[in-house]
Amino acid sequence: MSAATMSSLVAAALPAVEVGHVVLHGVSWDRYEAMLDLLGDDYPALRLTYREGTLEIMTTSPEHERIKKMIGRLLEMWAVERDVPLTGYGAATFRKAAVERGLEPDECYVRGELVDVPEIAIEIVHAHRDIDKLDVYAGLGVPEVWVWEDVGLAVHRLVGGRYERRERSEVLPGLDVAELSGFVKRAGNQTDVVRAYREAIRARG
Repeated sequence: MSAATMSSLVAAALPAVEVGHVVLHGVSWDRYEAMLDLLGDDYPALRLTYREGTLEIMTTSPEHERIKKMIGRLLEMWAVERDVPLTGYGAATFRKAAVERGLEPDECYVRGELVDVPEIAIEIVHAHRDIDKLDVYAGLGVPEVWVWEDVGLAVHRLVGGRYERRERSEVLPGLDVAELSGFVKRAGNQTDVVRAYREAIRARG
């Protein structure tokens, strides 16, 4: 497919994405990679999820971004207070041609340096998605996916190619995920909430 044809495909899809999401079927791996190259950094609010020929393009809302930023700030504060060498890679694209899967997490982290895929990926879920993102993450081999829904964060651990729900993280066993979820739900500006979380961490020593 020529660059001009791919640009036309992107241009046709973007108006639909502006109001939610669009799903394209029969998209080859090469076309998916070409679309990533064409979009580049010009559309930071877009999330592209690819699974075996199906490409879903979604936008993120201000509320979506607020929650993922709140989770990130709290988690990073916990890492500082507990001296955990946590490194974040935001919404970087991770993809593997061998399994025909690719996506951008809302947030992602490793302890130390990134080798292949993040150890933890964070997903904010507000609406139905046509592609099962846990299946995409499983194909990529991401050890843990934390999914935020209205009730809080749910930890999913990759075991034998499938995710199992866990109460705590095995990557960060010292983290109280339920407590962090409670602070995400708190009202007020983010700085005050992060400060309150820091005090709660310090109070336990």
